[in-house]
Amino acid sequence: MTLLSVNVGRAKAVEYTDSASGMTGIDKRPVDGPVRMAAPGPPGVGTSGLAGDTVCDLRFHGGNDRAAYAFAREDLDRWETELGRELANGSFGENLTTLGLDVNGALIGERWRIGDEVVLEVTGGRIPCRTFAGFLDEKGWVKRFTGSTAGPGALLRVIEPGEIRAGDPVTVVHRPDHHVTVALLHHAATTERSLLPEMLVAAEWMESGLLALARRYADKYDAGRGGADGGADAAP
Repeated sequence: MTLLSVNVGRAKAVEYTDSASGMTGIDKRPVDGPVRMAAPGPPGVGTSGLAGDTVCDLRFHGGNDRAAYAFAREDLDRWETELGRELANGSFGENLTTLGLDVNGALIGERWRIGDEVVLEVTGGRIPCRTFAGFLDEKGWVKRFTGSTAGPGALLRVIEPGEIRAGDPVTVVHRPDHHVTVALLHHAATTERSLLPEMLVAAEWMESGLLALARRYADKYDAGRGGADGGADAAP
């Protein structure tokens, strides 16, 4: 399991974003040499966990729970075939392009060591937005990406800071004792929300936006289920 590339983006003015600034940093490009990773700060305040990377819409991106975004090269290859176009590393706005790592099968709370220093923790999966659709310029992209079996890619928090670089080995160093994967949580959050209360067994590790969504659903429709109550108690 290998980190193929580390990708960062600079702010750019575009017409296809809902960000109040009219700017986006979704256009990530591979960089040479080491890149430092560290926890960027609370959601809504912290930006990217990667030095030199820009986050423009703090409502949905950045912060400790979403310090980085990983996508598998294998899934980019599948999309290349389906879309009939070349997709370089970073094409989906991911910070980390991996090879040989089951990104979408990763458990929420699973930890990866990258290189000698950095440890990251999986917190959720990407929910596609208008900016993503506009950047790729593919018709019906939000629905297409959401319904794809390729998977959403993983959001990550920084547990141990340090430097990473392309070519670093990736090792899974911890897997929590539950069944909620990145792919399952994404499915629950987008196309089968009746599953959301079940996702709360992973509440301790979930990123704040998905956790709030799951709790709201459980409070409204499923407050009596033990899994929802237990998950809520376990969360910070």
